[in-house]
Amino acid sequence: MSSRIDPRDVDPYLPEFMREAAAASARAPVSRREFIKVAGFVGGGLVLGFAVGARVAAQENGRGAHADSTFAPNAYVQIRPDGTVVLYAKNPDVGQGVKTALPMIVAEELDADWSNVRVEQAPISMALYGPQFAGGSMSVPMNFDTLRRAGAIARAMLVAAAAERLGVAASELSTDAGYVVHRASGRRLGYGELAEAAAQLPVPDTASIPLKDRKDFKLLGKRVTGVDNLKVVTGQPMFGIDQRVPGMLYATYTKAPAIGARAVRANLDHVKSLPGVKDAFLLEQRGTPIEFNPASDGILSGVAIVADSTWSALKAKRELEVEWDETEASKDSWSGAVAEAKRLAAEAPQQTLGETGDVDAAFASAQKTVEGFYTYPFVSHADLEPQNCTVWCKDDGTVEIWAPTQTPQNAVTAVASLLGVPEEHVTLHQLRGGGGFGRRLANDSVVEAAAISKRIGAPVKVQWTREDDFAFDYYRPGGFHSFKAAIADGRLTAWQDHFITFTRGGSEPATSANLSPQEFPANRVPNSRIVQSMIRSRLPTGPWRAPGSNAIAFAVQCFLHECAVAAGRDHVEFLLEVMAMEPPAAPAPRGLGGPGGFRMAGLDTKRASAVIELAAEKAGWGRSLPAGRGLGLAFHFSHNGHFAEAAEVSVDASRRVTVHKVWVAGDIGPIINMSGAENQAQGSVIDGFSTAMGLEVTFENGRAQQRNFDAYPLLRISQAPEVEVHFIQSDNPPTGVGEPALPPAAPAICNAIYAATGHRVRTLPLTREGFKIS
Repeated sequence: MSSRIDPRDVDPYLPEFMREAAAASARAPVSRREFIKVAGFVGGGLVLGFAVGARVAAQENGRGAHADSTFAPNAYVQIRPDGTVVLYAKNPDVGQGVKTALPMIVAEELDADWSNVRVEQAPISMALYGPQFAGGSMSVPMNFDTLRRAGAIARAMLVAAAAERLGVAASELSTDAGYVVHRASGRRLGYGELAEAAAQLPVPDTASIPLKDRKDFKLLGKRVTGVDNLKVVTGQPMFGIDQRVPGMLYATYTKAPAIGARAVRANLDHVKSLPGVKDAFLLEQRGTPIEFNPASDGILSGVAIVADSTWSALKAKRELEVEWDETEASKDSWSGAVAEAKRLAAEAPQQTLGETGDVDAAFASAQKTVEGFYTYPFVSHADLEPQNCTVWCKDDGTVEIWAPTQTPQNAVTAVASLLGVPEEHVTLHQLRGGGGFGRRLANDSVVEAAAISKRIGAPVKVQWTREDDFAFDYYRPGGFHSFKAAIADGRLTAWQDHFITFTRGGSEPATSANLSPQEFPANRVPNSRIVQSMIRSRLPTGPWRAPGSNAIAFAVQCFLHECAVAAGRDHVEFLLEVMAMEPPAAPAPRGLGGPGGFRMAGLDTKRASAVIELAAEKAGWGRSLPAGRGLGLAFHFSHNGHFAEAAEVSVDASRRVTVHKVWVAGDIGPIINMSGAENQAQGSVIDGFSTAMGLEVTFENGRAQQRNFDAYPLLRISQAPEVEVHFIQSDNPPTGVGEPALPPAAPAICNAIYAATGHRVRTLPLTREGFKIS
């Protein structure tokens, strides 16, 4: 069961740096040469470095010497003489549960007793761990093989040590819950007893070490509580916003209301006179910070206020007066963009992304044509914890960073570039993030903190306000789809999508504003045409939970339901029929298509059909419902996850919407942590419903109109539906679950609204079409 990623299967909506990391993972399978003995130390201990690209750097592990008999066979595992197993979680945790899931993979092959496991956040080191980031639901698929081998190597060395002590062949021994067992004699030795002896042994050839079959898993697939859950619910200081450093000062950074405007002057003397304020100064704009780039050292022009407390800094911020130069600022208007999109939809498209078959002939011979114009807005990440970072630029030229970032290695690169120091002089301490959803892939708050710390010569924590978070996000871009479909003999015979999106300039869409020419159903319908037109914009955009798919699914899956209704067909039956169509013979001119024809990043139509059927079965598809109540269903494939969802919805006479229950069916291969997987799927549905119901960020004259939760109404607990989750645990390589369960939620709910009322939702949020939340 290999988790190596085929480069052709990398989701086309992921940021480029993630796709590159996935492709590198595919090109660099784990070999025995990657587990190399690099250091011995006092008491018989050992460190074996996990060397990436033949670079060994055990000293970066921060565990280069031990005064005890700790067994540390690689950068993921330590076994102490008392039997405690310390496992290192390599990737950031922003609520998606990888700090628990990744060590579980090691523990499974190690046969560790999970109750004796202690999990720690790994240091940030490319040499030891390879890419370390949280995004794209890629943590599990990129690391599954490596982590299994890490556990298996440690287990093999413990077994070898036990064989020497007991005077038996290693083949006579087995392992169970932290013990090596000789069943013939009933003797057993704890891992702690064997740690010192195991540390003296050579590293075995990893190719010779068998990995478990899925049927033999003891831990994976079980419900395991998150390793940080107790700390989270008891409010222990573990987030970036909690960080304290001796001598630390506190800062706010004020940027222009119009995105991209530059600070000319400010009432700095007055601000400096306020209680607790230590300094206030302007920073010039650097680079192109509006462009999404996790490794960027760019900074928007603004005013820093440094004080002896967060409260003093925030109070001073209220009295700050700044003169802004808006010459180069955004002038974007959402209402203007909507009008422009409608105009473009009536004209010839600017670009053809992909075309197969004879679309015009199919429309000419169609018995019915279906058309629809779909709109979805910009939205904010709205992390519970606003952006923040603590940086200490020291007198000796070294830098320490404490950050809740999703891309710690990129943060190190950005700060090193900003300050002109070698990357090895920059140390980043990875903190848990209070929400991410893609927002913390960018490191703008990290760069701001570094620039301010360098200026004042002291450690400083930069803390954004909620208003800052809304006004200076890398937003999920809005978009428009002008669809047309042909129906003949009740079948879908042609599919056309005129996609209208945003661009920063040139021939490419803005970040996360693209559409794959292979987006289902274009990769199944024999005659399809995917075209594109673009609207120039200076708004910053970036990945938002399930990039691309989060909005495209709404438009595509709702219009497919329109087609099913026009064809007089049951929606599930119609969807399964489209899924079963033979793919077009011709490849796409652009995207990830290859000689074999359209390929939508690994879409498996059998797996897709299975989850559609399962969701329909669990929801009781076809059962009669009272008036004003309906069932809707949608499928979407994203981030290598196949998910279908059915929603039961009622709408009363005042157009008040109640989502009673949502059934989720997913196939992401074998589940690592059932508790975490269920939580992610449930959270995805609630997030999808919340966003579809009433969330949008609109702009006028380059200014975000929604600046806090009073204008951005997140779903309340009392409004959340019951969510029932089912997984098909296939033998396919495991994939992530933090994102692919979100896209089907909105179209399933909107299709249910149609079933309940006959009203076709083509605009999000639902409040735009007069609906209200119960």
